[in-house]
Amino acid sequence: MTAEPHLWKLARQLQALAQTGLTYATSNYDRERYQTASDIAAELMTLQNPTSAATFRQLFALQDGYATPKVDVRAAVFRNDQVLLVREASDGLWTLPGGWADVNDSPAEAVERETFEESGFRVKARKLAAVYDRAKHPHEPPFPFHIYKLFFLCDILDGAPSPSGETSAVDFFHPDALPPLSRTRLLPEQVQRLYEHWRNPALPTDFD
Repeated sequence: MTAEPHLWKLARQLQALAQTGLTYATSNYDRERYQTASDIAAELMTLQNPTSAATFRQLFALQDGYATPKVDVRAAVFRNDQVLLVREASDGLWTLPGGWADVNDSPAEAVERETFEESGFRVKARKLAAVYDRAKHPHEPPFPFHIYKLFFLCDILDGAPSPSGETSAVDFFHPDALPPLSRTRLLPEQVQRLYEHWRNPALPTDFD
């Protein structure tokens, strides 16, 4: 696996420290110093990404509280040796149904809800197949915040293909004949590994 650029990781760590510091700082002096650290993190990220520092600063300003990894949940739904994929309306590329886990949803509830909303299929999560640190895999581009990706094997209960406001198409593909993937969300080798889990339910959960 290919790790993210070291400078990017340092910038993200600096931002996390600044966010936590801004949360607990008790003096304006400390808050100014932590805000400066956050601004430096934004500038460092522009050295690795064409996004403007102003955009990064706006993104950071929306975050508060103690900085922790975000949780992305994805459903691996197989039928007749094919995997369920949805085409993202935002970039026109394909991925497993899923997204950010919401507050008050368990991981399984989150992935089941996201799958129904994005694909039209009601599913039941039956196995946590993999827990990946996004930063340790060659997703493109690198993300400003730290992310854990949870991949569940899910079984179809009922439903039919039905795109949503976030997805423009729903279809099944063989893991050896995948459409263009949204690599910020999903990698072809991850689909292959999930296919192995589906073919061999005795495999233990993968994790970084």
